[in-house]
Amino acid sequence: MSQTGPVTTRPTSIAELREVTQPPEVRGRRNAEHWTASLYLRKLSPYLTWMLLKTSISANGVTGLMILVGWSTAAAILIPGIWGALLAVVLGQLQMLVDCCDGEVARWRRTSSPAGVFLDKVGHYTTEALIPLALGIRAAAYPLEFPADFLWTTIAALLALVIVLNKALNDMVHVARANAGLAKLADTHGETAPRGGLVAKLRKAARFLPFHRLYHSVELTLIVFAAALVGLIAGQPMTDRIVLAVLLPLALLSLVGHFVAIMASRRVRS
Repeated sequence: MSQTGPVTTRPTSIAELREVTQPPEVRGRRNAEHWTASLYLRKLSPYLTWMLLKTSISANGVTGLMILVGWSTAAAILIPGIWGALLAVVLGQLQMLVDCCDGEVARWRRTSSPAGVFLDKVGHYTTEALIPLALGIRAAAYPLEFPADFLWTTIAALLALVIVLNKALNDMVHVARANAGLAKLADTHGETAPRGGLVAKLRKAARFLPFHRLYHSVELTLIVFAAALVGLIAGQPMTDRIVLAVLLPLALLSLVGHFVAIMASRRVRS
C-alpha cells in the first residue's frame, strides 16, 4: 500500500489487518494502552474493525460510538441493584473495545487526525467524570432527599473533579513541552520515571499497591460491581457510600503523587 491518501481497500485477512493496525509502536505504548487492551481486547478488536471497515463509518464516527457507549456505562450505574452494576461492567469493556477499533480504522484508512485524538480525549474525560457522579446518585439512593443527600452527591462531584484533574496533568505536560518548543514526549518508562530520591522510591512502592490506577472507567465499573455484590449481604446504599468515602481521599493522594512525580521527572525539564 504505497498511496499517501486515505485507503479505500479492505483487508484480505485478519492477519493483514492486525499487521497494519497494531504495529509494535502501538502495542508497546506504556501509558496509552490499558491493561485490558494488552491482555485480550487487542486480540478481539481486529474482528470488530473488520466489520466496521465494511461500512462507510469514519474513524471519528467510531470514536463517537465509543463516547456514547461510555456515557451509557455511567447511565447503567443509575439502575439500582446488581443488574445496573453488571451492565456497567459489560458496557465499560465494550467502550474499551470500540476505543481500540477507532484507531485501527484510522490506521488502516490512513485518516488519523487531531480531531480524532480530541474526540478520544472527550470520550474518556467525560466518561470518567460521569461514572463517579452516577455512583454518587446511586449512593444517595432513590428517591433523593435534599439537603441530606447532598453529602453523597457532593463527594461524588469532588471525586469526579479530582479524577479529571489527574487525567489532565498528563495533557498539561504535553502542552507545556509544546509551548516550550520541546520534542514530543516518548511514551516510555525512562521519560516518565522520577529522577531519583524519595519520590522514585515511593513510586516504586506504589507498584505493590497501585490504587492510583483505580480511576479508569474499567476499574471504576468493577469497583461499583464489587460494591453491589457486597451490598447484597451488607446492604445498600451503605456499601456504595463507604466506597465513595474511600475513593475520594485515595484520589486526592493519587493526584498529589502524580503532580510530584511529574515535577521530579524529565517530562517538564528542558
